[in-house]
Amino acid sequence: MSGLTHIDAEGQARMVDVGDKAVTARVGVAEGVVLMAPDTLALILSGDAKKGDVLGTARIAGIMAAKRTHDLIPLCHPLALSSVTLDLTTGSEPPRVVVRATVKVDGRTGVEMEALTAVSVACLTVYDMVKAVDRGIRITDIRLVEKRGGKSGDYLADPA
Repeated sequence: MSGLTHIDAEGQARMVDVGDKAVTARVGVAEGVVLMAPDTLALILSGDAKKGDVLGTARIAGIMAAKRTHDLIPLCHPLALSSVTLDLTTGSEPPRVVVRATVKVDGRTGVEMEALTAVSVACLTVYDMVKAVDRGIRITDIRLVEKRGGKSGDYLADPA
């Protein structure tokens, strides 16, 4: 278990001590896809969803989630995020909403979990906003696509 930073020598969960790490600029980028029926996408694009602005609400939910990641994921550190952006784009083949979160911080630990949490909650919000008209929605491909900064270096995922 030596490669698992959240497990101590006795196999117990622990919060990683980042106190001796240097403060550096760090960026995490994550992505996810919400697949749906063509009529559901048309409803989202028309702005006529019963619950309101689907994409705007999902964007705000994702930003809020990034800021609360430490409340949701037990061993994450609370971070003073410097930036959270969510880009939601749509496509018709297949009908989908692609959610991309970029999170930045000047800190001692990375923001990958914050980016992944933002994407997850934004995708769930899209589902919640239109589930009354489409129970077959699928949330797929949530993944880290980029990480910059910190001791472990940069990471760039292979294109999907």
